[in-house]
Amino acid sequence: MLQTQTKSASELFGLPDPPKNGRERLLAIAIDLFYRNGFGAVGIDQIIATAGVTKTTFYKHFESKDDLMVAAVQRRDEWEAQAWNNAIRQRAGDNPIKQFLATLDVMDLWFNNPDFRGCMFTNVATEFPNPHDPVHQAAAAFKQKTRTHWRNQAQAAGATKENAETFADCFSALVEGAMVLRQTQSRNDAAKAIRPAVEQLIRAYLPNSVAEAASAAGSSVRQSAKAKTNQSATPH
Repeated sequence: MLQTQTKSASELFGLPDPPKNGRERLLAIAIDLFYRNGFGAVGIDQIIATAGVTKTTFYKHFESKDDLMVAAVQRRDEWEAQAWNNAIRQRAGDNPIKQFLATLDVMDLWFNNPDFRGCMFTNVATEFPNPHDPVHQAAAAFKQKTRTHWRNQAQAAGATKENAETFADCFSALVEGAMVLRQTQSRNDAAKAIRPAVEQLIRAYLPNSVAEAASAAGSSVRQSAKAKTNQSATPH
């Protein structure tokens, strides 16, 4: 296994800013406990005790556990979106096509992390399936925002508006499927498994990818020709 695959989550995504007050500490502890154990399995008393605050402090900032759950999902949304963006850009820069493939590379590292417990947003949406539940809506908002980002990224890569919508739907389905494959079947290679389908999707819907491939192929041919010329010019 590659050494990079043993990276911790903090090495891969960085860490959120340390909590500065009681509310932020409660949120940080709640996010960690919810992710590790599930939202329903963690009670207010456990969160308060782990955070080292009083019940008075808790109810000063949150009306109930439901209120805390929504706030925790929203805070995780803010941090995770930025963390993924940074990790992907470190690998692909501003190139939208390379960013789609880099998403799979980052997923692969995440899937091979021992702390992987699935996607927090999928987990909570499954635990609270009622679409009118505020915590379900908070999780769904993250997923919708992510899909919108991929649609805009596809347009930046040259897709028409219609094709960008189709691409975003298909790419989202592949990514979500890989996460389910990893979580339910312990397939650490799930991100690699969907890569051929993603590459085919890119070729079908992102015209700039064809130009990039042609440019890369042309560059390879030119380098090969240059090497042969240099070789023939070398005295024997």
